[in-house]
Amino acid sequence: MLAFALCGATVAEPAPEIALVPQPQTLTTVACRRPPDLGRGLVVDPSIDAGGRELLDERLRAAGLPPTRPTANGNAPTVALARDATLAHEAYRLRVDDRGVRIAAGDADGAFDALATLAQLFRKRDRAWQLPCVAIADAPAMAERIVSDDVSRGPLPTLAYFEERIRGLAALKINGYSPYMEQVFVDPRAPYVANANGITAGELRALTTYARRFHVTLIPEQQTFAHMHETLKWETFAPLAELPHGYLLAPSDPGTYAYLEPLLRAERAAVGNVPYFHVGSDEPLDLGRGRSTEATTKAGVSQAFAAHVNRVAALVAPARPMIWDDAIQRDPSVMAALPKNLVVVDFHYGRERSYAGYIATVAKGGFAQLVSPSAANFNELYPDLDLAFDNIAGFVADGKAANVLGMFMTVWHDDGETLYDTTWAPLAFAAATAWQRGPVDRTRFGAAFARAFFATDDMRYADDLAALARLRSLLRTSVESDPGNYLFWADPFDERIGARVRKELDLRAIRLAAEGILAHLDGAPPPPMHPNAASEMALAALQYDALARRFQIGAEARAYYDDARAHADGKSDGIVYRGLNVAKYLCWEMRDAMLDIAPRYRAAWAHESGPDTYAGERALARFASDAERSVRRADRLNVVQREDYLRSHIIPTFDEVLARP
Repeated sequence: MLAFALCGATVAEPAPEIALVPQPQTLTTVACRRPPDLGRGLVVDPSIDAGGRELLDERLRAAGLPPTRPTANGNAPTVALARDATLAHEAYRLRVDDRGVRIAAGDADGAFDALATLAQLFRKRDRAWQLPCVAIADAPAMAERIVSDDVSRGPLPTLAYFEERIRGLAALKINGYSPYMEQVFVDPRAPYVANANGITAGELRALTTYARRFHVTLIPEQQTFAHMHETLKWETFAPLAELPHGYLLAPSDPGTYAYLEPLLRAERAAVGNVPYFHVGSDEPLDLGRGRSTEATTKAGVSQAFAAHVNRVAALVAPARPMIWDDAIQRDPSVMAALPKNLVVVDFHYGRERSYAGYIATVAKGGFAQLVSPSAANFNELYPDLDLAFDNIAGFVADGKAANVLGMFMTVWHDDGETLYDTTWAPLAFAAATAWQRGPVDRTRFGAAFARAFFATDDMRYADDLAALARLRSLLRTSVESDPGNYLFWADPFDERIGARVRKELDLRAIRLAAEGILAHLDGAPPPPMHPNAASEMALAALQYDALARRFQIGAEARAYYDDARAHADGKSDGIVYRGLNVAKYLCWEMRDAMLDIAPRYRAAWAHESGPDTYAGERALARFASDAERSVRRADRLNVVQREDYLRSHIIPTFDEVLARP
């Protein structure tokens, strides 16, 4: 009785106004008189997937609607499921009409994907929540759609936020989650190496189980070669470093593998039977420059690299090992010595005309591969959305054309300060790009994202995303543009930077765009879902505004001071004191801006990583030190007024005052 056909009712034209993330292969409206009444609650088939039902309930609660409930007394369910063996892996059909919601899927993953789509279909019409009557047929373009999260160089999620992250990604049909680990896994042999709130084996096991509930595979990603300074800085492990207390484990030292083997086996045991295990091995730039010089001279650097990959690959078996592709791109001959079950992750984050050359290099070696774009969030106040979207769209399209295994989307926190919740828009764009056969329509993406992620029809969130993209574009210059975080923390009184920034950037345009975002987000109630992500959009806008204002102050304070100095003839005391006081007040303004931003940043960090983490305090220390510097400068200007001018009728140069202790 549950079988159905999508073409069995009158079908209208395609419905482009129903924008979803990802957009299904086909979505058409169907004629019906009475769609399911969400106000009475959805009654679900007992066989409905538990994780998918949880996504539905989360969405219903956000809308103020009653959660789903199971069928009782033989009544027909509102949401029914039928298995169709003719459908491919993850393929599904979904129909909403007078009879309710009917789902057909070939496997559990497909059924879950259908429920993820259903959760996005709710629309408010005439003050009532409704499901549009539609017929959908859908399947993914790429088999693997994985997100890699850097949990090592800044924020480290609490268990609750890990779960929020996994659940949010699953709702976008991401089916793999890979936490990037350097020193964060708690090794019982040396627990002091991990962060204070490091990931224990029990937590990794719990996350694996939780991810599986939402049809997401947790893929461990443990660095095993370079990027290991946080371990090698400890004296116990320093002897394993290629260079003193360096970044690369020396492959010539047997102690390297005596250290790695129990670490990898412990992580492998915690996650159980997973298809992949990423062993890092990117950027081994110091290989052969220290303790392994003799060994690499004999065998060659590439062969030493291959020998290392083979050793660690054996330690994570039977999972297929993954490595980054940079060593292969430098010397393709190394592929002949690598294990044949290896999966190569091609990571390239720039805006390029084509990425096909990277893919072709790996394909010539006969290896399975994943294309790996980036959220372009590292060292930024908010991701560089234009760059991220260009990188994702181009790289994933080239991957589809080459029929690669899938996508390995990356989020990095190189500066230790960027926040996870700022990355949802590029992650959603990547999820849609990897799922859909064709490109994502960027003109509609902002609105679709607002509905899919924030569960709101307030299209100002789409405008806010566009404004954040424009803000980052306003930092671009003819020479390499500076990352937002660099400019935010730059000293606006350093004329090497200040003069250049004021010449190259439109500070007024930056501030007007930022304040337009704040006018909405600081004045609107939080969205029904993911309110913290909206708060971080506002935080980024506030930081952009402060960035531009600081460079305005860098010029204004100097101008007021120089005007005071030009009138220091004993005849214009009013102008002198006015100029010195305004310069001082402008320093206080910079102090106040930092002290205003700091608690917002603290709240965002606490939501993701907990309130009392060393990395959070490390990031917040910069707000405090910058505010303190502004206070010191204001005090120096006060001394100029009270001591230099009032008592000696002398005003030193502005740079001389800045240089005072």
